[in-house]
Amino acid sequence: MSDASIGTPEQLRDPNYTPPLAKAVPLGLQHVLAMFVSNVTPAIIICGAAGFGFGSNSPDFPQMIYMIQMSMFFAGVATLLQTITLGPIGAGLPIVQGTSFAFIPIMIPLVAGKGVDAIAIVMGGVIVGGLFHAALGLFIGKIRFALPPLVTGLVVTMIGLALVKVGIQYAAGGVPAIGTEEYGSMTNWLMALVVIVVTLALKFFARGMLSVSAVLIGLLAGYAVAFALGEVNLGNVGRAAPFALPNPFHFGVEFTAAAIIGFCLMAFISAIETVGDVSGITKGGAGREATDKEIQGATYADGVGTAISGFFGALPNTSFSQNVGLIAMTGVMSRHVVTIGALFLIAAGLIPKVGAVISSIPIEVLGGGVIVMFGMVVAAGISMLSDVDWNRRNMVIFAISLSVGLGLQQEPGALQYVDGTMKVLLTSGLLPAALLAVVLNLILPQELSSEATEEVSGGLAGHGSGSLNKD
Repeated sequence: MSDASIGTPEQLRDPNYTPPLAKAVPLGLQHVLAMFVSNVTPAIIICGAAGFGFGSNSPDFPQMIYMIQMSMFFAGVATLLQTITLGPIGAGLPIVQGTSFAFIPIMIPLVAGKGVDAIAIVMGGVIVGGLFHAALGLFIGKIRFALPPLVTGLVVTMIGLALVKVGIQYAAGGVPAIGTEEYGSMTNWLMALVVIVVTLALKFFARGMLSVSAVLIGLLAGYAVAFALGEVNLGNVGRAAPFALPNPFHFGVEFTAAAIIGFCLMAFISAIETVGDVSGITKGGAGREATDKEIQGATYADGVGTAISGFFGALPNTSFSQNVGLIAMTGVMSRHVVTIGALFLIAAGLIPKVGAVISSIPIEVLGGGVIVMFGMVVAAGISMLSDVDWNRRNMVIFAISLSVGLGLQQEPGALQYVDGTMKVLLTSGLLPAALLAVVLNLILPQELSSEATEEVSGGLAGHGSGSLNKD
C-alpha cells in the first residue's frame, strides 16, 4: 500500500522522484527481498546440472559460490543500467533485473553431467545472446505481432513444465542423490514441505513485507528445520573470503553453434517479456502506456547487461515480473528506490561469504522453494493463455506445438540420429515448441478461426473467446 508520508500522488507516479531516505531504503530492500531467491536459484540449478557444487567436499564447490556471487553482482549492475541509464541504454524506469529462468531449459542440455569446464560453452552463448538481445532494441516494436498471447503463453508454460521436474528432484534429495537410499526420504520431504507450507501461509494470510517475501521466509524456515536436523554444513562460510572482485573470463569462453542459436532464439522471447514488464510498470505505477524510447532502452539494457554478465561468469539477465507487481502494490514509481536495491545487490555480490551462506542451503530446502516458483511460472503461462480466442485454428497451433515440444523433451532418445547441435536445441523442448507456434501462427490462414471447432476425443469441444473462466 502506498503511504502519504512518502510523497504526493503526483510524486509517486514520477520515476524521477526520490522519496525521503528513511522510506526509500526499506522500499529498495523490499525489491531485493522480492527477487532474491529467484535471482540466485538458476546458478545453483546449472551447477547441479553440470555435476558440481553440491557438497562442501567437492573440489568445484567454490565455483558455485562464485556464480551465486556474480548472479547478485550483475543483477545489480544490470538494474543500474535500467534506472540510471547510460546514453540510450536503459528505460529510466524502476525495472529490477535478475537471472532469467527462461534460459535454463537451454542451458541444462549444454552442461548436463559435463562438469565445470562446460560452463565456458554457456558463457559463449550468454555473450552472443546478450549482444543479439541488445540489437533487438532497434526494431523490437515491429516484431511484437509475431508473438501474440498464444505464442508467449505457450512459451512461458513450457518453461515452467520443463523445470517442475527439477523442483521434485531437489525436494527428494537432489540429482546427485537419485538412486540412493536417502533419495525421497521423509526427512528430505519434511524440509521441502516446511518451505511450501510457510510460503503458502504467508502468501495468503499475511500482508505487506511478509507477503512479498513469502518464498524467502519459507526458505529461512526450512533452513532452520534443516539446521535442527543436522543437515546444514557451514564450514565453507568460514573459509570464504570477506571480499572479492569479479574475475573476467572466470569460467573461460567457448563459442558453439548450439549455445549461440539457443541463446539468440531465447533472447527473442526474453525481449518480448521485457516489453510486457515495461508496459506493466508504466500502467501499474503511472497509469500510462510505455513510450517507444522506454521500451527500446529497456531492451538495450537487457541485452547489454546479459553480455557483460557473460564476460564475468554470470548467467543471462532479464526484467523481473514479481517486482512489476510490487510497484503496482506500493504505488511508488521512483527509479531511485530501485537504484538503492541495486546497490544492495552489488554489495552482496562483492562478499563471497554471502554466496557461501546461500550455498549451504540444503538442496531439499531449495527444492521446496523451487516447486513454488516453477509452479508459478506454469500458472503465469496459463494466465496468459486465458486471453487467447480458443477457436479451431489456435487450438491446432497450441496442440501441435505443445505435443512436439513436450514430447521431444520427455523422450530425447527419439533424436539419437540427429547431430549434436541440433539435438541439444530440439531436446530442450522449448525452442521447437516456440518456433512451431510462431511459424504456424504466421502461415495458417485466419479463415480457420471462423470455422467451428471439431469435437475431439473424449467429447471435449473448443469454445469461443470468453469461454474460459478468468475469475
